[in-house]
Amino acid sequence: MSGPAREPDAAASARAGGKVILLGEHAVVHGVPAIAAGIGLGATARARALPPGEASVLELGGRSWRAGGTEDTARAFTALLAAGAPMNGERDAQTEEAAVEVVAHSDLPAGGGLGSSAALGVAIAKAVELLLRGVADPDRALCRARAWEEVFHGTPSGIDTAAALHGGCFRFSRAHGVHPITPARALWLCVGWTGAGASTKAMVDSVAQLAARKPELVSRAMDGIRALVQNAELCIEGGDLPALGKLMNMNQMILAGLMVSTEGIETLCAAARGAGALGAKLTGAGGGGSVIALLSGEDAAPAVLDAWKAAGFAGFVTSIEDGPRPAGEERAR
Repeated sequence: MSGPAREPDAAASARAGGKVILLGEHAVVHGVPAIAAGIGLGATARARALPPGEASVLELGGRSWRAGGTEDTARAFTALLAAGAPMNGERDAQTEEAAVEVVAHSDLPAGGGLGSSAALGVAIAKAVELLLRGVADPDRALCRARAWEEVFHGTPSGIDTAAALHGGCFRFSRAHGVHPITPARALWLCVGWTGAGASTKAMVDSVAQLAARKPELVSRAMDGIRALVQNAELCIEGGDLPALGKLMNMNQMILAGLMVSTEGIETLCAAARGAGALGAKLTGAGGGGSVIALLSGEDAAPAVLDAWKAAGFAGFVTSIEDGPRPAGEERAR
């Protein structure tokens, strides 16, 4: 396979969006479908070729991480680069022993449930692929991003990387991957940040431990979420926003029963509903992170954002249509 020359200072840039999970987090880890969507806020990466003999390095968060290092970010970067090895037995001298410098940045809060890690992984993977091959092949980018995510999250469901790579609104399951959903009308959301991050792996482990202690409780919860997801897909395709909001509220009740909600999450949800949101729930692993509130339309956003501000929380508004919005279209408040 041919590719662009990798002279020093050759460079390539890429971006990837974050995500929200409308319904189905935690259940998706147990094989139940979830509904997610890409959002415009996300991550950017710029990759530059280094002279032969130099070690690859990642600049992120004001620090430099050298490939081969022992800290998690260095190990994730190393895994991402290694995952780009030739596929199906092919040889590609263009990418072998390639040294790169990557400068990356995320506009999403770490531990916020908005897919910051996956957005970074996909943006870095796409930038590296563009630099080394001249094209960001989705399969190769996904392979690299998965390797990055596995360092941080063990065995993630894959929904975050799917959202970062594909955008749009979709149903996702481990067994069947991505199935696009086309909303009949734009879904306007307020996204609120609790101010507290949480480890996805720790929260997934907590649900697994609950399942070991109370298998019937967790099994009923998974069955309930499966039904909510099935009905929510019909609501999205049919444009029934009030019904979708009710399903989101029910999903939040089940998640609270799985012990992944927090006082901050419940406060954000209650404030949003009190300000006119059709429904509100946590998004992501819980234990902190973010809340999403479904709106009747864009003009309903100020009331929710003001209610959150009065309660000491920050948020922004975004919309989900048939693809992710360009970066910067979200409006912070």
